Amino acid sequence: MSSILYKFKSVWQLPMIAFFMFISTSAIIAQNDGHETSETDVPWDVEVAENEFKAGEMIIEHITDSYEWHIMTIGHTHVSIPLPIMLYDEGKFHFFMSSVFHHHDTYNGYFISHNDMNAGKLVKSGLDGQEIRPTLDFSFTKNVLAIFISCFIMIWVFISVAKSYKRREGQAPKGLQSFLEPIIIFVRDDIAKASIGEKNYRKYLPFLLTIFFFIFLNNLMGIVPFFPGGANVTGNIGVTAVLALFTFAITTFSGNKNYWVHIINTPGVPWWLKIPVPLMPIVEIMGIFTKPFVLMVRLFANISAGHIIILGFISLIFIFGEIVEGAGYGVAVISVGFSIFMDILELLVAFIQAYVFTLLSALYFGMAIEEAHH
Repeated sequence: MSSILYKFKSVWQLPMIAFFMFISTSAIIAQNDGHETSETDVPWDVEVAENEFKAGEMIIEHITDSYEWHIMTIGHTHVSIPLPIMLYDEGKFHFFMSSVFHHHDTYNGYFISHNDMNAGKLVKSGLDGQEIRPTLDFSFTKNVLAIFISCFIMIWVFISVAKSYKRREGQAPKGLQSFLEPIIIFVRDDIAKASIGEKNYRKYLPFLLTIFFFIFLNNLMGIVPFFPGGANVTGNIGVTAVLALFTFAITTFSGNKNYWVHIINTPGVPWWLKIPVPLMPIVEIMGIFTKPFVLMVRLFANISAGHIIILGFISLIFIFGEIVEGAGYGVAVISVGFSIFMDILELLVAFIQAYVFTLLSALYFGMAIEEAHH
């Protein structure tokens, strides 16, 4: 068990160092939005329309990524963590903090788009007024910071637990050890061994443990509504795509002769499904790519759907409150009740989605290295 946990120490050292370098340059600041207007400046109907609660915008804002981490709003004052923006465009590098957009709508020609196509993205205006994305955008975003935080938590937890195993060798688990050991043994015995086999499971176990705890931890942190939680990391299709690509790459490069024979020339299939039109090989090759695609979409859709449902229930309070004065209080009882129920359900979903992603990855590895039966 101790050897398994110590593998995390070398794997996560670089993210830990990068996290400390980044966090030293960031601070929580309070900024005034500067958009206060008097009644004489804006017609009353326009002002009412601008102040209406927009449920769709609120939900999208909470589940999508952003260039700053909004903490809270007190009156017209926004408390947020500004994040560094790093762009490479037209042969030049641009470095600045996202807080510049609190004072200027445009900075160095760049602005945050509100267009449906590029909503929330950093763009600049072309000659014809069309929005153009920079060549490369290396900016830190809310989800990137959340990933560094979750990696730091994993580093701290697993290194401390590994040291405890070394220090208390032969003794019963204690503290975090007693919490993590059943989960690690579960992943090892019921996922890795059962899917890959007793002979080869050790080679893939560090990866399976890593993705399980990474997904599980970020699922839990996504449910927490305040910093450092609240980021929709595993509900971001870019993150789930990278996780699925790792599974795809390991499966592809681990595949033995038997695996590729079953794809190109599947045994037991009638010849007329292979010649003259290679129907079965085409289906099997498509399956190589659809498997990681399904992994990506399943995790993204399930986590995003949970956040949307909870935010939808909360939105009902404000929607009914605007329709009939006082109705929001009545709806609040039902909405909060359903939201609490969904939060409890999300705790279960957080574990299930981590389990399903890890199990399917292990099954793919097992199929890739399975020997031919004679």
